[in-house]
Amino acid sequence: MGSDSDLPTMQPAVQVLEDFGVAVEVRVLSAHRTPLEMVAFAEAAAGRGLKVIVAGAGGAAHLPGMVAALTTLPVIGVPVQSRALSGVDSLHSIVQMPAGIPVATVAIGNGTNAGLLAVQILATADPALAEAISRYRLRLHDQVCAKDARLLELGSTAYLAAMEA
Repeated sequence: MGSDSDLPTMQPAVQVLEDFGVAVEVRVLSAHRTPLEMVAFAEAAAGRGLKVIVAGAGGAAHLPGMVAALTTLPVIGVPVQSRALSGVDSLHSIVQMPAGIPVATVAIGNGTNAGLLAVQILATADPALAEAISRYRLRLHDQVCAKDARLLELGSTAYLAAMEA
């Protein structure tokens, strides 16, 4: 991440990866304030055994794109919500990469989906991880079905009251 203030946005990605048993390295590397350290990290990442990089940044949000320019590993960008433009500036900075240097980009502030996408990328080469993702998706399915059944049982007014309680 570009700053430690991005950690609340990035921690859900860390948690998802850890929940799936994926080793995680969490760093603060700024494209603007520590460019040499960022370059060293990105250039060495594949050689150190990393398989995918999740990079979050706010404001100008150059970190994901700069990292992607320096490695052939997949990079997932997480736009961090900013004070000035609520993260739209971050989103545009990350998603508008020039042809040839892609950065997969999730919604503003959505570290959870970044972590899940990283797991899915890793699962293409790991059958156990692929099975874990399938089980995760089945749990999501079952949760929604249970909510639907409860809504049908209670009706919308009572369901909403129970949600607010």
